[in-house]
Amino acid sequence: MRYSFGQPDLTQNKLSDADRPVIVGTGPAGLFCGYLLAEHGYRPNLLERGADVEERTKEVESFWKGGSLNPESNVQFGEGGAGTFSDGKLNTLVKDKDGRNREVLRIFVENGAPEEILYESKPHIGTDILIQVVKNMREKILAWGGEVRFRTKFTSLSVEGSSLTDIFCDTKRLPCRTLVLACGHSARDTFDMLYHAGMEMEAKSFAVGFRVEHPQKRINFSQYGMEEPKGLPPAPYKLTAQTSFGRSVYSFCMCPGGYVVNASSENGRLAVNGMSYSDRGSDNANSAIIVQVIPEDFGSDHPLAGIAFQRKLEERAWIAGNGNIPMECLDDFKTGTLTHQIEKVKHCTKGSAVYADLRPILPEELNLAFLEGMEHFGKLLPGFDQDDTVLSGVESRTSSPVRIKRDEHLQSNIRGIFPCGEGAGYAGGITSAAMDGMRIAEAVAERVQKMIHTDIK
Repeated sequence: MRYSFGQPDLTQNKLSDADRPVIVGTGPAGLFCGYLLAEHGYRPNLLERGADVEERTKEVESFWKGGSLNPESNVQFGEGGAGTFSDGKLNTLVKDKDGRNREVLRIFVENGAPEEILYESKPHIGTDILIQVVKNMREKILAWGGEVRFRTKFTSLSVEGSSLTDIFCDTKRLPCRTLVLACGHSARDTFDMLYHAGMEMEAKSFAVGFRVEHPQKRINFSQYGMEEPKGLPPAPYKLTAQTSFGRSVYSFCMCPGGYVVNASSENGRLAVNGMSYSDRGSDNANSAIIVQVIPEDFGSDHPLAGIAFQRKLEERAWIAGNGNIPMECLDDFKTGTLTHQIEKVKHCTKGSAVYADLRPILPEELNLAFLEGMEHFGKLLPGFDQDDTVLSGVESRTSSPVRIKRDEHLQSNIRGIFPCGEGAGYAGGITSAAMDGMRIAEAVAERVQKMIHTDIK
């Protein structure tokens, strides 16, 4: 089905500063929301706590080479969101009766992505190309009358009755009656601020585990029957299992020819992710093998208990690796002994790594679920649970631990605020986040039209 925005173009001079929608976050959700609103004359104001994608890339690469972490601009925060430094996979399981999925791919191609993503069954861009695509989309937003402010952190808000009136970026006040919250799954300080401001939210399930690395040739052989298949891309895989004690275990964000990356965003806490460039050319395949956790695992019924759970795991990972990516072979993880040295482990990483004991990072029930899942996957893909399989930890940012509640009009209990994308709990990947951003853009446009014509409060 062909996508239609559904709202008439707006003459820009009808918009007052307070009427202009503000979007917090420039990940896929915020970027696509802003792109559509700008294209149709709504002059959105996009706020991003991190740097633009060019400066952000420099900061991330410096961090991976041993530089200090910038808590405001890193793998999680900055233009393009967490998906910029990932595999750039664009497949989604979201049902698309309105044509938004196809429109996401079309917009990506329009801004520099390869045309093949329009017809591939598992479309993929790659970090190197995605960086330029994000920049091109930003330049379009600016050309259409929008505004993008980098290194600008949303810190508080003002409410009259139950409606938004202003937001603050540090101490600077910004009149705002329509706000899109697309802050991403790692904006823990923002969630805390919103909770104390009275926004209704709840803890939600997510998953945690380890990155696993195998030689790409081994995965190729298990999938294609040959290590170096001519004319075929590096082989992917997708795996799921149910343990004997009821835990779901599955692969996530599989990166053929990829790298395990230090994806930390807080000092004293360490998280990993996976990334591929467009050629998927490294020697190893990697994916997260993760175990589902539910709010009952968090030890509290507080809406932000999942964040506290994540932080505890990341603190243990930091301690295990002394600030470096902790890494261990599967045979040592099983026995709880360290027999290898980092020099003997064939790994592909971005960020320094050390050989370390990973067993204390996760609760033991989750370790046992992980091992049961790995054994099951070894029966499906020969060699998957081989002793030399490399594990890295901790994979803790698979999805948001929080859901910000929204009603049938897509607004929160504070009127004028639209929770959006993965961080708000309504998406799970680049494409689904972009699609949710588009859906929110349609609702925002409808609200702004009403404000102009009826001056609603």
